[in-house]
Amino acid sequence: MKSIIWAPAFEDPAPHVIQKVMKDLYMEIVRLRAEGCPAALATIVSRKGSTPGKLAQKMIIVGDGEVIGTIGGGCVEADVIRHARHVMDTGLPKIVEFRLSGEEAERTGLACGGVLEIMIECLNDPALFVLGCGHVGAKVAKLAAACGFQVTAIDDRPDFADSSRLSGVSNVRVIPFDLLSEQLKLGANSYVVSATRGHDHDFDVLLWALDTPARYVGILGSKSKWLQFKRQLAENHNIGESQLQHVHCPVGVAIGADTPDEIAVSVVADLIAHHRLGQNL
Repeated sequence: MKSIIWAPAFEDPAPHVIQKVMKDLYMEIVRLRAEGCPAALATIVSRKGSTPGKLAQKMIIVGDGEVIGTIGGGCVEADVIRHARHVMDTGLPKIVEFRLSGEEAERTGLACGGVLEIMIECLNDPALFVLGCGHVGAKVAKLAAACGFQVTAIDDRPDFADSSRLSGVSNVRVIPFDLLSEQLKLGANSYVVSATRGHDHDFDVLLWALDTPARYVGILGSKSKWLQFKRQLAENHNIGESQLQHVHCPVGVAIGADTPDEIAVSVVADLIAHHRLGQNL
C-alpha cells in the first residue's frame, strides 16, 4: 500500500495538493471499511501557536502497523499511533492533547511551542454476534444491522439460521453452541447477545463469551436467571463478580418492553449506548 505524505510541515500546502491528499485518504477509508480492516483516523481538531501539523490534517493508522498520511511527524505521531491501537480495541473515540513546549518539546524533538489537539476515531463498525435466531434474536439482529453494527447471526438450527428470515444481516451461520470457540473469533470491539431457546444454551454461550475479549455480553432473561447463572459460575467455574462487569442480564434498557420488536429496541438501544458512550443508559 502506498504512503501519502503532506507537504512540509511549516509550509502551507497548495490547494490542489490538499485536495488530492484528502481524496486519496477518503478513498483509503472507504477501502479499509469495505475490507473490514482494523483502522483508526487521527485528525488535528485544534492548534495554537507553532505546530508541525495543520488544522484538519489527517492520518490513518491501520491495525497491521501501516500509516497513511501524516499529522506532522516525530514522536507526536508515535504517541498517536499508540493511542490509536487502544481506540481500535475499544471502538471509543478520544482526543489527545500535545503541548509542544518545555519538556514535551524536548521529548518530541519538535521545538514548536504550540498546542495540538488530535481526535482519534475507529473506522470500523462494531461487531455484534447474536446467538439464537428465534423471534427476539432475529429482531435484534436485523435492527442492530440497520443501526450500523456488523452482525453475525448464529443458531444451531438451519431452519432458524436462514438468511431469508434475516434481511439486512450480512453473515448468518449454523454453528452448534458447543463449537463456538472453534469457529468464531472475537475482538475487544465485539458485542455478544445471547437469545437462545433455553437456559442451558445461554449458559454455554456465556461461558464461551467470558473466555473472549468481547467488551459487552448480554443475556436475554430475568434477574432470577442471572442470580442462578452467577451461582453456577462461582460454584462450578470459580468465576466471581469482578469478572462479570461487562455482562448484562437481563440485557437491554428498562423500557417495559414486552413484544419481540420492543425487546429488540431495548437491547439495541443499550448496544448503541455502549458503542457511542461507553456506558449504560
